[in-house]
Amino acid sequence: MRWVTVLLVLFYHVIYYYNNKGVFGGAGGFGDGPQYQDVVMYILYPWFMPLLFLLAGISARYALQKQSSREWFRSRTRKLLVPSTIGLFVFQWMTGYFNSMKPLLIGDNVADGLPLVAQYLIWAVSGTGPLWFIQLLWLLSLVLLLVRKLDRKDRLWNACGKLFGGKGGLVWVLLLGILFWAGEQTLIREPRPESLDGLLNLYKPLFYLVPFLLGYFVLSHEGVQQKLRQAWIPLLAGAVVTGVWLTVTTFGQDNTSPAYLSSPLTCLYGWLSCLALIGWFQARFDRTSAFAGYMTRASFGLYIVHYLVVACFGYMLRFHTQLPPVAIYLLLALAVFTLSPLLYELLRRIPFIRWAVLGEPLHPR
Repeated sequence: MRWVTVLLVLFYHVIYYYNNKGVFGGAGGFGDGPQYQDVVMYILYPWFMPLLFLLAGISARYALQKQSSREWFRSRTRKLLVPSTIGLFVFQWMTGYFNSMKPLLIGDNVADGLPLVAQYLIWAVSGTGPLWFIQLLWLLSLVLLLVRKLDRKDRLWNACGKLFGGKGGLVWVLLLGILFWAGEQTLIREPRPESLDGLLNLYKPLFYLVPFLLGYFVLSHEGVQQKLRQAWIPLLAGAVVTGVWLTVTTFGQDNTSPAYLSSPLTCLYGWLSCLALIGWFQARFDRTSAFAGYMTRASFGLYIVHYLVVACFGYMLRFHTQLPPVAIYLLLALAVFTLSPLLYELLRRIPFIRWAVLGEPLHPR
């Protein structure tokens, strides 16, 4: 489920890059008229990042049953913090270079006229892009270690297993959507341009803490997963109905705005989708293959490197060709889904680069 979600993130960024709904980032749309392809953003955005944090919380529980807290956090630091700090200066600065050249986003190149060193620093910082996810995940890992220290005997985890995995537990799991909604209420409704409000609305630390801890304390229980597996059809039906309703009634709005994300309908759709997908994949995709094994290993690296391909080819196709929009979308999608794996395979074979950019061991066993 994690690597499938990562592939959806890659596809989302292809559509997002040319959206005309006022979503921050990208090169802008192809006119003021409706772009119906943007419906992809309305379908995916309410749930795919919360789902990744849910899965991260579940994975953290499983990992900490096999590793000490020190070993686990050390591996988290290498895999999450190194690529999102050192990796910015080694690799992601190239993404920042193209970010600084999007005329429909910020006008002139913000680095023009500055010394090359200053330009490089600007490119490195602005090249964070999707790596906000792993930066925040590292911070949430710190929070989890603190919570575990306060609950050394696992009383909270055991209590959650009894409540949500017992009789009537599915109802309680559904009601956890209230926490999902409450987390979205922490967004700043009217961010001030001169402040860090926009950055806080991007990272949404208090909101993403909710699915991360719910993954760890609730959804990591086999009993809870079994209930979702048994109810995946009605859960998926509910997600489809609310998703269609949400998309039809809000198409044209900025689907990343605080007002949009904090609405009860958006939160209901997001929470039902997360639960439905966990149950669906448990029921129908509990198997593997050679391709699935590769993607399980490679999906994190694809997430790390793909946005450079989006930024580079997306910019060139938009501003240096006269191709029709359909051709631009197709060529960008083709580039993202072919060049990202090739780039990942190249980088992982260079010892220092694999550590700094991908968070993989400097000397693999």
